[in-house]
Amino acid sequence: MNRKFRLSVALDVDDLLMECTNYAIQLANEKYHYDPPITIYEASGWGKIGKRVDVVHEFFAEASFYENQPVYEGAKEFVSKLSEMADVYVCTAIPPEFMGIRAKQIMREFPQIPKDHIYMGFRKDKINVDILFDDGLHNVLNSNAQYPILMRRPWNQEGTGMLAVNTYDEFLKVVEVIAASYAKRNVKPVMSEPQIIVLVGPSGCGKSKLATQILKECDEFEKPVSYTTKDPTAVAENAWYSYVSVEHFREMKESGEVFQSTMYAGHEYGSKKSDIEDILKRGKHVLTTMDICGAMSLKTHFSNVTTIYIDRQKKAILSAILQKNSTMEDKINRIMAIDFEKKNAEICDYSVQFNTYEQALEQLREILGIKE
Repeated sequence: MNRKFRLSVALDVDDLLMECTNYAIQLANEKYHYDPPITIYEASGWGKIGKRVDVVHEFFAEASFYENQPVYEGAKEFVSKLSEMADVYVCTAIPPEFMGIRAKQIMREFPQIPKDHIYMGFRKDKINVDILFDDGLHNVLNSNAQYPILMRRPWNQEGTGMLAVNTYDEFLKVVEVIAASYAKRNVKPVMSEPQIIVLVGPSGCGKSKLATQILKECDEFEKPVSYTTKDPTAVAENAWYSYVSVEHFREMKESGEVFQSTMYAGHEYGSKKSDIEDILKRGKHVLTTMDICGAMSLKTHFSNVTTIYIDRQKKAILSAILQKNSTMEDKINRIMAIDFEKKNAEICDYSVQFNTYEQALEQLREILGIKE
């Protein structure tokens, strides 16, 4: 159905619009002269985690901290663009004694947000909006929003399966896709021009198997290599992946060499824009498999992207995951992500439902215009 009103979006403030953890780390390094200095990557969990980075909580109890919090670069422009697309609210968790400071900050730095759209408190599950954008994994997991979206930060890397983004631009693209999904217009990709086709779905849905078959049948498609921090032994079994260390992967992200990255079952995955561009320049279609986060990142950087959700029965998915040659923790993470992944079908361009692989292949061939 067509929606006659605008989407409502609730934004977090700390570590999303305004620097918080990183700012506190900066203050801690200046005050205590840590050697080596504390880095943001040491904040690997929510709250106190029993490491030296816990010192940041000292600053969260000071009014001067909130009075001087810097706004993230690009945050003002982001809120301005979002306000043109949706009704924007702020939902910020802050101690009561500092609420006045926070309210003045928001009104001063983000005048596009109406005063009566500012909510303060820790129970974000009570906020009724279409989209919640937050860096707190617990807030995303407990949200009543139809589309809770996670801003990736070092302390929420264990989150798997849910919608997550790395940048403001990626979030704006997701909002755009969600808004368009209400129209539900499935328009087949024009395969006369090089296209990017992304198969999306939970672990065990069979997307890699289906992609492999399409690649065998049609040499007009090519799969780019994905880079991952997953165990190199496991990666060696799959030619689609190239192992890199956590440190190297981080360097590639920070330098922009990896333009798209996501976390799945405790491992990072990413792609290089140059790899995809090389395939397109050769006049071939890109066929790849990603989670919804990677797919939305692709849509942010390329205009010719079609997402196809592989919708397999949950029982079959569970069976496939349990048969994987991986650790019990890895299997648990993948199983926990299934229901989150299922919701992502709503914002994909197509959904392929099937009982057998041949049924799925027939649907994919039809969408992609492949003749047997």
